Amino acid sequence: MNKQQLFENIRKKESFLCVGLDTDIKKIPPHLLQEEDPVFAFNKAIIDATAEFCVAYKPNLAFYESLGVKGLAAFEKTVAYLKQQYPDQFIIADAKRGDIGNTSEMYARSFFDHMGVDAVTVAPYMGEDSVKPFLIYPEKWVILLALTSNKGSHDFQLTEDAAGERLFEKVLRTSQSWATDEQMMYVVGATQGKMFLDIRKYAPDHFLLVPGVGAQGGSLKEVAEYGMNDTCGLLVNSSRAIIYADKTEAFATAAAAEARKVQQEMALYLAGKRIINPKI
Repeated sequence: MNKQQLFENIRKKESFLCVGLDTDIKKIPPHLLQEEDPVFAFNKAIIDATAEFCVAYKPNLAFYESLGVKGLAAFEKTVAYLKQQYPDQFIIADAKRGDIGNTSEMYARSFFDHMGVDAVTVAPYMGEDSVKPFLIYPEKWVILLALTSNKGSHDFQLTEDAAGERLFEKVLRTSQSWATDEQMMYVVGATQGKMFLDIRKYAPDHFLLVPGVGAQGGSLKEVAEYGMNDTCGLLVNSSRAIIYADKTEAFATAAAAEARKVQQEMALYLAGKRIINPKI
């Protein structure tokens, strides 16, 4: 999926919501444990309930790898289901990969050739040669970690060099030469608030993947106010607040209601930026 197609889908759905499929088998409704593949059964129900309100899904690989072969099979079935039933959805493998070139090449082959996702999150710490193998695939995306929402982000990402440049700023500045905004996005945590203004100084036209809204306490209003650009430029992820909104057999209905609520708020911000026409 290219940048224009993603933007058109945002306008059509009046949403920049990404639903995080952080599916923990210990948290899904108990009745699903009787299914042959409980994780996929949960994901399928969540997807069917929320697809009309979002433009992207982000399965986090840790939740699938923790279950071994069965978990990875559930991940692959989830991706295949999305591609077959909801081909307009942008699929992000939240894997945070990044290694020496030949290893990154294998990671890229796994996610793009084998699994067929649209994007993968990548850690920039090992530099250009660890990221380049992901960038040889047309209309596939690298989503580079820039400024995350966790408390530990202050340990390294906000440290300054002798010239006063913070590490996340160096990541943004340096990586601009690796790819354009047609192939690279950045992860910026929703809890960073006004820091989005600093991000936009370096990456005015890039899409930002923004986790941390919902259960982690990030403000969607602040993200839209400080981070949105003329083409929206945001994919805001919500995981637990949507997928675990209810633990009964009505879990999918509750997830749909939460996703709709977020989408309706997003529509207001898109209208405020004149990205969509306000409804009269």
